[in-house]
Amino acid sequence: MNDATRDHGVQPVEALMERWGLTAHQLVENSEEQLNHKQVQRARKGRQLTLHLMQKVTRAVNDAIFKSLPAAKRADFVPYLHRHLFNYAKGYDSSWSDPNDALCPK
Repeated sequence: MNDATRDHGVQPVEALMERWGLTAHQLVENSEEQLNHKQVQRARKGRQLTLHLMQKVTRAVNDAIFKSLPAAKRADFVPYLHRHLFNYAKGYDSSWSDPNDALCPK
């Protein structure tokens, strides 16, 4: 595989983490799976990941966001899918709008 096709540039997960105020350390800390800082960094910078790792990062993002929400707003949270966080994932839609915008801290 050509290395040029494995780097996809900054991913939507980067903007999502900034909008929610999440750090790589929070994702690693909140993950119930074996997730490390290097994997999170690769996900943010656009290195092509396997489907399994994309899903693992997505679960970590969802868990970190869910735990940061007040109990009253947790029922309104719509979990993200890997196709929302990675622009090279099958089913990615660049015109998708985030249903959780109202829950994001300002």
